[in-house]
Amino acid sequence: MANPLIGGPEPAGSDISIDAGDAQLAAYESKPAAGGSAAAVIVIHENRGLVPYLRDVADGLASNGYIAVAPDLLSRDGGTASIEDIPAKLGEIPRERHVSDVQAVIAYLKAQPDVTSIGIIGFCFGGGITWRVATESADIAAAVPFYGANPPLEQVPNIAGAVYAVYGELDERINAGIDDITKALNDAGTTCDMKVYANAPHAFHNHTNAERYNQEAAEAAWADALAWFGKHLS
Repeated sequence: MANPLIGGPEPAGSDISIDAGDAQLAAYESKPAAGGSAAAVIVIHENRGLVPYLRDVADGLASNGYIAVAPDLLSRDGGTASIEDIPAKLGEIPRERHVSDVQAVIAYLKAQPDVTSIGIIGFCFGGGITWRVATESADIAAAVPFYGANPPLEQVPNIAGAVYAVYGELDERINAGIDDITKALNDAGTTCDMKVYANAPHAFHNHTNAERYNQEAAEAAWADALAWFGKHLS
């Protein structure tokens, strides 16, 4: 299907490699057609790896004026395409490795002269990584975790950026943590907001997943995410 996230001129996308010290991370980078300086957004994939949906997210962000980079967090293991059971493999890897690799993406973006600020967005598994990166990097000005598991709550006071958390009404497993993360954010004085989208299951934003996709909720959450980045990455 056509990419429903495109909101402007078709962006320029390409596969790139990012130095992560002892490894090279494969990533997809998409830039606004107009070029020039812009805020950047890191896109963290679901527990299916760097699939076409995540490229669509990156292109959608770029069509709305952001430089978007979606790393393959399975690069050290041969890459998404080479792994049969991706959820199991991701589950075996310490979260600290994923966070460290995202820090390498942050370093890559900070070295680009056309990047003005950095945000992060992630979905499912990637929503949890987004929360964790927000607690560990002062370079993240805005974070939008979609239905992501809570980070260690004692680390929430370390969040320097503004967080907008997205939840689906039917996602009971992830929603069980809403009260705890809300209290931690409020106690820490974090700039934050969140919304539970009606009639939406886990992974409701993924337009390539016919069983989960909720178009109404997805469009509303995407608009809200763009508004959050527009306010906090300017």
